[in-house]
Amino acid sequence: MYPTMSIRISAKTPATRLAVCAKRALGTHPGEKQQQPPQQQQQLSPQAHHSQHVPGGHKQQHGKTIPPCGSYAAGASPTPASALQHHRSSSGGGALRSGRRPGLSNTGSAHSFGTTPRASVSSDVTAAEAQPATAAEKQQQQSGYRRPPEEIARIVEHEPSPSLSFSPTRDRLLVLHRPSMPPIALLARPELKLAGVRLDPAAYSGSRMTSYTGMGMKRIDENNEVLEEMAITGIPEGAGINYASWSPNGERVAFCLTPPGDERVPLELWVADVATMQAAPVLPQYKLNTIFETYTWVDDDVLVASVIPPDHAPPPTKPVAPAGPVIQENAVGQKAEARTYTDLLKSDHDGDVFEHYVTNVLVRLDLSRPDEPPVEISNAAIHTSINPSPDGEYLLVTKMERPFSLSVPCGLFPRRTQLLDATTGTLVREIAALPLHEQVHTSFNSVRPGRRSIGWRADHPAQLYWAETQDGGDAAVEVDGGRDIVYTLSAPFGEETSQPRELLRTQLRYGGISWGDSQLAFVYESWWRTRAVRTWGFSPGDGEGSNMTLFIDRTSEDRYSDPGGVMSIEREDLGTSVMCLLEEADLQMDKEELHLEHSNEKILGLNPEDAGGRYVLMRGEGASEVGDVPFVDLLHLNSGKTQRLWSSQAPKLERIGAIISDDRPEYFGLKRMRFLISSEDALDPAQSYITKFPFTERHQVTDFPHPYPSLRGLQKQILRYERRDGVMLTANLYTPPGYDAERDGPLPVLLWAYPREFKNAQAAGQMRGSPHRFPSIEKKSPLLWLARGWAVLDGPTMPIIGEGDKEANDEFVQQLVDSATAAVQEVVRLGVGTPGKFVVGGHSYGAFMAANLLARAPELFACGIARSGAYNRTLTPFGFQAEERTLWQASDTYAEMSPFMQADKIKKPLLMIHGQDDPNSGTYPMQSERMFNALRGHGVECKLVLLPHEAHHYRARESILHTLAEQDEWMHKYINTEDNAS
Repeated sequence: MYPTMSIRISAKTPATRLAVCAKRALGTHPGEKQQQPPQQQQQLSPQAHHSQHVPGGHKQQHGKTIPPCGSYAAGASPTPASALQHHRSSSGGGALRSGRRPGLSNTGSAHSFGTTPRASVSSDVTAAEAQPATAAEKQQQQSGYRRPPEEIARIVEHEPSPSLSFSPTRDRLLVLHRPSMPPIALLARPELKLAGVRLDPAAYSGSRMTSYTGMGMKRIDENNEVLEEMAITGIPEGAGINYASWSPNGERVAFCLTPPGDERVPLELWVADVATMQAAPVLPQYKLNTIFETYTWVDDDVLVASVIPPDHAPPPTKPVAPAGPVIQENAVGQKAEARTYTDLLKSDHDGDVFEHYVTNVLVRLDLSRPDEPPVEISNAAIHTSINPSPDGEYLLVTKMERPFSLSVPCGLFPRRTQLLDATTGTLVREIAALPLHEQVHTSFNSVRPGRRSIGWRADHPAQLYWAETQDGGDAAVEVDGGRDIVYTLSAPFGEETSQPRELLRTQLRYGGISWGDSQLAFVYESWWRTRAVRTWGFSPGDGEGSNMTLFIDRTSEDRYSDPGGVMSIEREDLGTSVMCLLEEADLQMDKEELHLEHSNEKILGLNPEDAGGRYVLMRGEGASEVGDVPFVDLLHLNSGKTQRLWSSQAPKLERIGAIISDDRPEYFGLKRMRFLISSEDALDPAQSYITKFPFTERHQVTDFPHPYPSLRGLQKQILRYERRDGVMLTANLYTPPGYDAERDGPLPVLLWAYPREFKNAQAAGQMRGSPHRFPSIEKKSPLLWLARGWAVLDGPTMPIIGEGDKEANDEFVQQLVDSATAAVQEVVRLGVGTPGKFVVGGHSYGAFMAANLLARAPELFACGIARSGAYNRTLTPFGFQAEERTLWQASDTYAEMSPFMQADKIKKPLLMIHGQDDPNSGTYPMQSERMFNALRGHGVECKLVLLPHEAHHYRARESILHTLAEQDEWMHKYINTEDNAS
């Protein structure tokens, strides 16, 4: 959430990252969550379906590492120059985010471009309905990808800024150049959809993965000045770069390379030498299998990589005739309330194909011994994660095993976690063996039973820790003595010499540990039903925790009380990230020299008598009634109080992103620490600087140009207004540069929102955002219509509140309508909008909202736009969003919330856009198709656009531009903007 660039601070973390789609399949989270591999690489046009309402009531139908630059699953190409990020290992993570005046007229039509081999268009337009000389144009536009007006296209197509990564020695920056939007041809490549994973069978990788297009390096001199970029030589022109990571000592950079050319082949492992700036392949005799793992640094010289087995047989061929029926059975009558998973295995043959593509071998390579060949340290298996111990002596390896399932994704398949010798791959000890888990509990805070969250202590050379649930993983089960127990296991790990020891118990669901040293660590726990979150401090010692001290006890909804999170620093001896702990003696300065501003009396507050002891550096967003005011605090561990060291000052929005100093044995205090800070304001994007406390002297790291100069000077207001039940609401109102409501009159308004559930009305009404934040305009942002002379009400809060024992969704419709009504009335009151000239839109749950508002509050809006939505909640019977109840437990609520059930009440035009390959469990394309048919059956003017090969979030250049063209045409069709022309 920090607008400017991706800057990552390297620490010793496994260089391998699962492709996002594989992560999702491995069960990292449930969610509203994919369809059929293309048979050939074709450019397909969006499928457009229309239904027009005919006057008179007649109905007529017609037609650890830097992740890959982009990968299918998230729908996620990285945020364009937009996140100043600090990646940590075991101690948790944090992130610091990094024109001409448009005419107020309906100009700049959308244009068709490109050719398309085939298209599916439903069209039966009579001459009476068609405007003269436009029917052919419409047909052409509907049969190919289209382009939005140039004032929008120019913003969308601007060159993305590069991603940057600090070296572990903090004296160099790795520069990774990113492409713009990928072409539809990339998404159209053949892929397999198996066990919740989408993979590229030719490349043995996740499918739809885009790559960085170039790599360079910048040196940082002793004065913290960033020098010019230097090219890394040896990389073939046109090659793709992914999964780049620094060696622990910063002397090398490893990365995966996709050879140039159109042929899809497995990735290669390359290493660049920092001293010579030369890159070369290091495993030419092997090809990588990167579906679940890529490679990891074990120490400064040693890499372990996941490769395709050298003797791998060809993939299984599908039998001509089936061996028998596909049978699923619940013989013992166990409950399995699984949400609607996608891309599951459908047959034994699917299982065989899946096993073929995800099977890999682990290979060890010592770069300090170039004459020695790499060594295979494992047999062929489905290795899904490799995690070396901080001292580099052991590998924590997880493997997936049979039996597979047709009911759940591969993240719930049997899993075995083992400890291996890092040199030989010899089995040291088995840590966990989890069976197939099909009895999934849908209640929030439910987890998989057995040992989970297995990892290495960041402050210890070789000590494992993990959590074990005491409620069978079912959050609905009441237990005594704690829901989770955390255990530790120390080297040498032999069965006879080392046994697990109980470290601590949590009363709520365990949520991770931030490690400091043997005297201090923080453990986190939470509970969804009450929104409770707690942070406890304890002394981990050598694996036997002492009594815990409660530091933070709050509700996750209350942003004002959030004290922030701990800042981390790299331990030089282990290469891991740990909590930044300061001793009283280390500070070596008094309060006046520290420029302390004030105490946060409500939470902590430091008094002179509390001096002495140890301190932790904390940073947070600083939510308040005047907006976000990011801060850095000093937490005094003896008293549990904080002292404010620094906070952002208006009109800038600044954030301390990371500490870029190491934890060295000599004197270590605030004066010697270097920080990364980002600074932005409402007019100019965030830039990054290296600074020292108290953050006044700065050395600029980035100097990015304004990404959309035509909108420089756009105006932003944070509105605060009241819903009729007294709940305070917040919205961001944007208007074009130079606009004056009193002089220019009202504008057409695009309202774009996303409802959220709350348990507390006061928390729901808290201020959100900052008036000083630079407006980030992403590829499909509603703010693009500022360039077309519209006002945009972005993110008006639509809280759905269920306090106490009440269920929020039981009042969903009324609270949604009340929120929308209050938002529209406030914009009209300001003179920016006028009744009848509002368009409502949203994506995913926002699309669900838009359709509901057209049914329940048609007087507010001229038309609606719904992208990738769900409209019939009976198709998600085991819960959705924050709804834990099943369809059978809350059938009236499911029906009442579903706009599909209200199709006969919708009279305003609705544009629906959906990716044909949407894998989101709650938003299958069928949702939009059935909603379209329901609306068409009731004579509602509507349009459905299906984007070939697109998922929940659209990525291809053609798809994005077409989506914007459709939206622009729809908005101007139902709101005449000529009255606003100037």
